[in-house]
Amino acid sequence: MSFSGKVKEELVKLENDVRHCQIAELAAILIYSGAVRTDDSGARMIEISSDAPLVASRCLTLLDKLQLVRQDTMSEVQRQNWLYLYKNDSSVIKKTLQIIKYNEGDDLVNPLVIKSLCCKRACLRGAFLSIGSMSNPEKGYHLEFVCSDAQQAKQLVETLLFYEIHAKVVARKKYQVVYLKESEEIVELLNVIGAHISLMNLENLRILKDMRNSINRKVNCETANISKTVNAAAKQIDDIQYIKEHYGFDNLADHLRQMAELRLEFPDATLKELGEYLTPKVGKSGVNHRLRKLGELAEKLRQE
Repeated sequence: MSFSGKVKEELVKLENDVRHCQIAELAAILIYSGAVRTDDSGARMIEISSDAPLVASRCLTLLDKLQLVRQDTMSEVQRQNWLYLYKNDSSVIKKTLQIIKYNEGDDLVNPLVIKSLCCKRACLRGAFLSIGSMSNPEKGYHLEFVCSDAQQAKQLVETLLFYEIHAKVVARKKYQVVYLKESEEIVELLNVIGAHISLMNLENLRILKDMRNSINRKVNCETANISKTVNAAAKQIDDIQYIKEHYGFDNLADHLRQMAELRLEFPDATLKELGEYLTPKVGKSGVNHRLRKLGELAEKLRQE
């Protein structure tokens, strides 16, 4: 199952016994992934257009908690087809629409239903179940809500702002997509909607990802330093060999001759190690100075 699916599976199992929050979540589900239809016979019914069966299941659970339907009297087949069972039960449809303050043709969650912060949380939970998705955090951070129009997107953005979550909107074909790309804001949203297990899993993945990145940076840095040291040593040896062949060590000052002989004897030694071999001992800067002098002499000889 995808990470997004796991988040939704967790949200569906979330217990919510506060009536006004149940109403807010149900309102969001019916607005974002549902509709009231009228068939050829004039019968009205609630349809859930979402492809995910979890959404319909959550909707039925909320209707049951609000005592609009009796789930305990249903068979498994009836539970799977509950949308059609109430097709001709106008009282259920009417009560449902009244309780969520739904006006036919509306595309927004009624502001009266989500006045309190806890109800806004429930609304965002219903919105994520209906039109939300999240990419695999191992590959990248991206969470989005696919809204049918600009007004829906605006209402979602404004609701998220109550929790200081700053979402952006982009047009995608005929839809308006509200999205988050910052991992901190995605974590905050998961906390707001109550997906705490998924939040912890995401945090664990973030920690592992940061550790991997940190290790990779250190390895790359070490590799670069080693490569730099090896290339520098190779250049120094090449210069010293040229001096030996075209100038002779006997013509060098004692401190430069000693340095040249040590570098040829210990081609893999670091500057610090070369300094330890000298008599008297010399620090890294002193060793570097002598090697630079040898390099300048080699360049001068090549030009001549």
